[in-house]
Parts: sequence; C-alpha cells; structure tokens
Amino acid sequence: MPRPIQALIHGRALTANLARVRAHAEDARVWAVVKANAYGHGLERVYEALRSADGFACLDLAEAQRLRELGWRGPILLLEGCFEPRDLEFCSRLNLWHVVHCAEQIDWLARHKAHLPQRVFLKLNSGMNRLGFAPTALRSAWARLNALPQVDEVSLMTHFADADGPAGIGAQRAAFDAVTAGLPGERSLANSAAVLRHMAQGAPGGGLVSDWVRAGIMVYGSAPDFPEHDSRHWWLAPAMTLRSRLIAVQSLSAGDTVGYGSSYTATAAQRIGIVACGYADGYPRHAGSGTPVLVNGLRCSTVGRVSMDMLAVDLRPVPGAGPGSEVTLWGCGPGASVLSIDEVARAAGTVGYELMCALAARVPVALADD
Repeated sequence: MPRPIQALIHGRALTANLARVRAHAEDARVWAVVKANAYGHGLERVYEALRSADGFACLDLAEAQRLRELGWRGPILLLEGCFEPRDLEFCSRLNLWHVVHCAEQIDWLARHKAHLPQRVFLKLNSGMNRLGFAPTALRSAWARLNALPQVDEVSLMTHFADADGPAGIGAQRAAFDAVTAGLPGERSLANSAAVLRHMAQGAPGGGLVSDWVRAGIMVYGSAPDFPEHDSRHWWLAPAMTLRSRLIAVQSLSAGDTVGYGSSYTATAAQRIGIVACGYADGYPRHAGSGTPVLVNGLRCSTVGRVSMDMLAVDLRPVPGAGPGSEVTLWGCGPGASVLSIDEVARAAGTVGYELMCALAARVPVALADD
C-alpha cells in the first residue's frame, strides 16, 4: 500500500474565503493571487473554486499561460511585470495586464511593436522598498506611460509593509494619496491584511478605498495578522490539510530519549507515536518539541527532532491511539477538529505561507470530497 501521508485541498473553503474577501471589500474587484503554484495548493486544483474572482494575479508567464489553458478569459495581472523585453510579446499574445515598477520596463514598452495597447499598473514605492518608483519619480513615469501608444489604461498601485501590525498603513497611504492626487486610473492598494483590517468603514483611517484588492493568503485560510488574530476570528477556513497516520508506537521509561541528538528526554513512562511525515514532505525540520498536531482529532504535540521521513508525537492525550491512527499535521481533522497552519508555523518560527509553499512533490495531493 502507498505511504499514508496525503494533502487535501478544500475547494469549498477556497470559495468561502473568497466570499469573505468580498464581504470586507464590497465595492472592490478582487484579484485571486495564485503565485507560487497557488501558494502550494496547485493552480489547477484551485482554479474552479476561485473562478468567481474578477481576475487572477500571478508571478510569471508560465502561470499566466496555465490559466489561459484552463479556460480563463478574464484579466490576469503579472505582479512583478516583465523580466525582459520579449515578455511583452507574451503579454500581447495572452492579453495580460502587468505591473510597471522601474524605468527599464517603460523603455521596453516604448520599443515594443504592439498591435493592441496594453493595460499596466504603475507601482509606487511608498515605503516597502522592494519594487516601485520613488515618490519623486512616479508622476514623470506616469506621464511617459500615458504618452505611449503601446499603453492603454494606466492604473496605480502600491504595497503596504505593515498592514498586518500596529504600525498600520497610515504613512504609506498618505504618501500614495499625495503623489497620485489628481491622476486618473483605478487604484490597487489592499493585500489580505489591508482588506481585513483597513477596508471596513470603522477601520483606522475611515476605511481604505481600493478599486482592486489583491487577496492572497486569506483565500487559502490563513490569517495575515496571526497571532493577533487567528483564522477563526476572520471566519476563514483552511484550504489545505496535511494528514498522515501513526506507523509505530514506542513505550518509553523515564530517562529514555527520542530521535537524533536525543533532544527529548522522557521524565516518566509514556507512549509516543511515530508519524509517516518528515522534512522531506515539507514539514518544517526546525519545529521543536511541543509543536501541535492532532491524533484522532485530539490535540497532541511533537517530541524530539523531525527527521527526513518521520516525526514523533506524545500520545498521552490519546491513550487509545495506535498504528493506523489518523494524524493531522495541519488543517481539518476528524469530525470538526481543526489545527491552524499558523499555529504550526509559529511553533517552527516561520509563517503559514512558507509551510503551504514548501509542500514536497512526493506528497500525494487530492481535492477533498467536501
């Protein structure tokens, strides 16, 4: 029989989470962000559940090509724009919208022989300091783009660095408003954290206005501002479950150790279960003892180091567990049990995004029957 580990993708959760985006951003159109192979969920697996989005946002041409092959005829946005001049040919062929964040991309457009003008999103660096034009350079960049026959409509965008925390969006929002005042075109300002925390009328600053919102991590059921709020606070459902089974049980005496480096020592008699899951499956190796897991739907914790193909869990909360018992590494467990991927990520010193994207190719993935 095959090794018991499996990942499940929950289409109903994706659709429900997309509905939560619309509930928080009622007047905005929604980009469903599907970069990084839909945050590790698989672009083909999420497509049907997310087709009610107004557009898809992705990172590169290969993802855009796959969306067109799946039958999507609506807007597709390249979030980092073109990486070289010939990419513009693919933008024309696939009818892609693309971000312009540097002068070189404008130069490429100026030399591009386009049959039809292209839709672009001009990006302001309002404080993130990754991509985008400086505030002093944005209006001249807009004027250049607006004068090009290769360009159709120029929209405006920025990306908030602190929408998920106490610093908020005030300074970046003010910078964007000041620089773009009087310029025509739609705005795309809100990522997941800004949608949830800043778009309601009662939110700090009176409610952010964004013609297009870029819904990424919240679509996949993870809270962008964890641990201040968890997914249940925002009424988000996990879109990925990683599950496996116990393949062995060991009985320890006081003083016995577990795993490489003997990093865990039993202080009394206890039973531990060995789970068919390790870092070669994408589970974080640096998740130490105490990382939460569910065994038969009951909360337990890991003991010792995670190895390549296995990890160990403390079975004291589930004395009846044995080989074959179901283990939920994150996501939906038996019955109504749920283990947030954010909790697992926090115990490992990382974020849910990384765990989703790190799911290994050797893990079988299926659409959940829910």
